Amino acid sequence: MTHTPFLPLILPLIAGILILLAKPGGIKLQRTLAITATTILVAASLYVMQSALQNPPQIYALGNWKAPFGIVLVLDQLSAFMVLITSLLAAAALWFAIRQNTDKEGAHFHVLFQIQLFGINGAFLTGDLFNLFVFFEVLLLASYGLLLHGGGRLKTRAGLHYVAINLIGSTLFLFAVGALYGILGTLNMADLAQKIALLPASEQGVVATAGLMLFVVFGVKAAMFPLYLWLPQAYANTSAPVAALFAIMTKVGIYAILRVHGLLFGDTAGDLAGLHIDWLLWLGLVSMAFAAFGVIAAKNLRQQVAYLVLASVATLLVAIGINTEQALSAALFYLIHSTFIAGGLFLLADYIRQGRGHVEDAFVRAHAMPSAILIGSVFIFAALAISGMPPLSGFLGKFLILQSALDHPAFWWILGVVLTSSLLIIIALARSGSLLFYNILPQEESHAPDNTQQNNTGKINMQGCGSIIGLLSVGAILVLFAQPIYNVTDSIAQQLNQPQIYLQNVLQFTPVENTHKELVE
Repeated sequence: MTHTPFLPLILPLIAGILILLAKPGGIKLQRTLAITATTILVAASLYVMQSALQNPPQIYALGNWKAPFGIVLVLDQLSAFMVLITSLLAAAALWFAIRQNTDKEGAHFHVLFQIQLFGINGAFLTGDLFNLFVFFEVLLLASYGLLLHGGGRLKTRAGLHYVAINLIGSTLFLFAVGALYGILGTLNMADLAQKIALLPASEQGVVATAGLMLFVVFGVKAAMFPLYLWLPQAYANTSAPVAALFAIMTKVGIYAILRVHGLLFGDTAGDLAGLHIDWLLWLGLVSMAFAAFGVIAAKNLRQQVAYLVLASVATLLVAIGINTEQALSAALFYLIHSTFIAGGLFLLADYIRQGRGHVEDAFVRAHAMPSAILIGSVFIFAALAISGMPPLSGFLGKFLILQSALDHPAFWWILGVVLTSSLLIIIALARSGSLLFYNILPQEESHAPDNTQQNNTGKINMQGCGSIIGLLSVGAILVLFAQPIYNVTDSIAQQLNQPQIYLQNVLQFTPVENTHKELVE
């Protein structure tokens, strides 16, 4: 039994514990441990991705019990892909947090950051539905702390909404898990898929209800319409590096839909096959329309980026709802683009907030910010990428998704909504850029009530710009290396469309023989 699937899980957990113990050593020691651990995690994630591409799904039996009786981790190409994206995004967000001193604004930032990675990676690697619930709770608990890091009225209010919605989601998750266990007697995902395929008609109603409850839960995580209202305020009011890391959080919900519903309600599920697909496509289209309206109506840049995250999630839902191997490959390509570009935009929005003084990143006229030409140029690049303008990665991703929808009965709906929402987003971003960088007040200084001179612009701490450059450069890298990257997403989609390989590897896995058995007996 290889220990490879265990690496992305155990590394952040050990790092979190070590950083907690190192707290008396001061912030420098915590930073050193956090950077070292995250760098090792990136290296491990690259190794894990290479291993997943070269091998069939790898099983790691915690406790050395055979599935479905024991807890298993499953490393396939999709889980390795998500772990790699998470670790790269986390490295950029962590570097920015340290260089901007965001981590000093409250207690336990680095511990919560590592525990967040532990929860996210666990959700991607578990092969068991109950442990998916457990890892969801771990990542949510850490995210509550990170969201409120630094304190403040707006953070607290947004955090309360976030906590309340996710507690409701957790309750529904438990109900669904209980219903599935009551009917099928197992929570191992491979075993569940096998038993649902043989389920008598009399019990299909309960299982279908549980499946739809899980769909709602994952819809909350993914911020799908009408369950997205918690996201814009939560992401817009937290600190920039936390918002950047949270760009992967909605993708956890997308992953859960792909993994759980793809396995349990796939083509082999008999009458329950495709239980969620029609909902997915149409809810994705409605989510996209509302996200585009949100982008237009946003009052500040951070809120606008949060709605852009919603738009990218909706695009992914539509692509998965098309339900073909080609569309799935296109969705994974777009997922890389949307996660990194959104993360970079959150960090860039923080620079703009700093540079515009008391008006921060609100869409009102203000004095020109320092380094406006440089920051404005980066903003234009990011805006072109996220809105899907050629020749950057957003255009490629949307083009591949639309190409995969050509034979779908709802093609004209998909085309119409995607193009219209993209147009609205382009208009909104053009207006935002104009307000932030061109439609500025004359350069002058005002006087404070005590007759002292007061500068109307702020100072930008350019530390951590490497994180922004690194994240946004993905928009160009995806274009330059489009074919090899698309080959990887194509390989992942092919493996996902062959769930029997996953089932066989999990259910036929043989635990390691206990060499001390005779001695024990």
